[in-house]
This record gives sequence, C-alpha cells and structure tokens, in this order.
Amino acid sequence: MVGDVIGVGINTSGRVVAGAGAAAIGVCGVICPTEPMAVGAMIDVCQDGTEIADFDTLADGSTAATNGTQYYASTSTGAVSTTNTGAPVGYTVETNGSRRLIVRIERPAA
Repeated sequence: MVGDVIGVGINTSGRVVAGAGAAAIGVCGVICPTEPMAVGAMIDVCQDGTEIADFDTLADGSTAATNGTQYYASTSTGAVSTTNTGAPVGYTVETNGSRRLIVRIERPAA
C-alpha cells in the first residue's frame, strides 16, 4: 500500500476510506501514502490538478502504467486501473522517461 495510488471516499463517520465510502459521496480523491500510516492519521487527499510522479506500476506490482491512458478507481477497493467500471481519477503523461498521473476527479452534476 505504501507508494500505491488508491481511490478514496469519505465514510459516514467522516473518515477517509479506500473505495467510495458513503454512497452519496463516492470516490472523491486519491491518496499515495509514502510510509505506513496508523488508522486515523491525517493524509492529503489529492483531487484536481495534482500530479503524482513516478506512476510507473499499478498497485498489483506487475502491471505497467501506460502513457496517455485514463485511469479509474474501484468503488469497492480503491484500486486504480484502466478498467472503466470505477470512478475516473485521471490520466497519464510522460516526462523524461517517467510517467505522471494527472489527477482529475469527476464531480457529480449539481
């Protein structure tokens, strides 16, 4: 989980959780922990315009990220993949041989 990009939502207790959290909110951002974290620890939730550097391998550890690809977060686990069954979270661009994930979370219509 450290170094993995994970789609997150907010649960009914107001805590950040992997996946969609409360149904009314859904996936509202992504996290990329840089160290093991205790339950309840604060973490920044990335939303619009955040760039995550070195996005080269997906959380399964073996699937390579691809340039110019849209990525989605599973609403149940938060796992980020190219499978278009979750919430859109962003797309990849290449810079000097390394991929970056440009985070763009879709907002529900008002």
